[in-house]
Amino acid sequence: MSSFSSTTATITATDEDRALKAKHAAMWAAGDYPAVADEVVHPLGGILVEALDVQPGRRVLDVAAGTGTSAIPSARRGADVVATDLTPELLEVGRAKAAAEGLELTWQTADAEALPFADAEFDVVMSSIGVMFAPHHRLAADELLRVCRPGGSIGVLSWTPGGFIGTLFATMKPYAPAAPPGASPAPLWGSVEHVRDLFGDRVDELVAHQQVLVVDRFPNGAAFRDFFKATYGPTIAVYRHIGDDPDQVAALDADLAALGDRYLDGGAMSWEYLLVTAKRREERS
Repeated sequence: MSSFSSTTATITATDEDRALKAKHAAMWAAGDYPAVADEVVHPLGGILVEALDVQPGRRVLDVAAGTGTSAIPSARRGADVVATDLTPELLEVGRAKAAAEGLELTWQTADAEALPFADAEFDVVMSSIGVMFAPHHRLAADELLRVCRPGGSIGVLSWTPGGFIGTLFATMKPYAPAAPPGASPAPLWGSVEHVRDLFGDRVDELVAHQQVLVVDRFPNGAAFRDFFKATYGPTIAVYRHIGDDPDQVAALDADLAALGDRYLDGGAMSWEYLLVTAKRREERS
């Protein structure tokens, strides 16, 4: 356990990392991610909660919770929930949603790579399309494990590298700024081999399923492009990077519309994700 804490503290204490995290927080605050959550990806949070079978009275941590698409369903089940995210603006949206339902949760700004909680503090630790965007995957995985009690449950839902969102990031990559040193591509969390490597022998009962989210929000690829161009932080960041080059903007416009059209079938898209659940390994004598 101590190795998790010391490694995390060392890497996340640099000025460069603090600047990177500030940039990430601002990226997710740009546009209107709550619209993406409400209109497109909302079902995923409940799917993760169902897979983990969150029970009343359990101490639950939702890491990179965004607007609370997993945290709020957990609270509805009677769990004691803490929702964390790097972007406080998203947590404020979640807080308002929970209050409207009369639900009590703790909402706390926190870095997934340096969680401000004690070892083994939670019965359930989860993240739905959230922790995958922390740049240092092993640090984030270490933290998920560190704060989960031995025998507790861990659940992570992530977009796959070969699915729609993984392909979206591959499509945007030629137009995007270079990734910072040491950062790993977010969709790697959607590879079961990668997750097994991150968790290693520190978990038991690891179960992984590739599933699809059916998205019928967009009538054509151009509609998808325009929605993500206005709402989705990573897409907005790429457009800002090439904003002074009209040819690049036009090329990306065409590429994203073509991507959307390619995935549309009968008025709907299938967005592939990986759902992983596991138990934190019990201490062995």
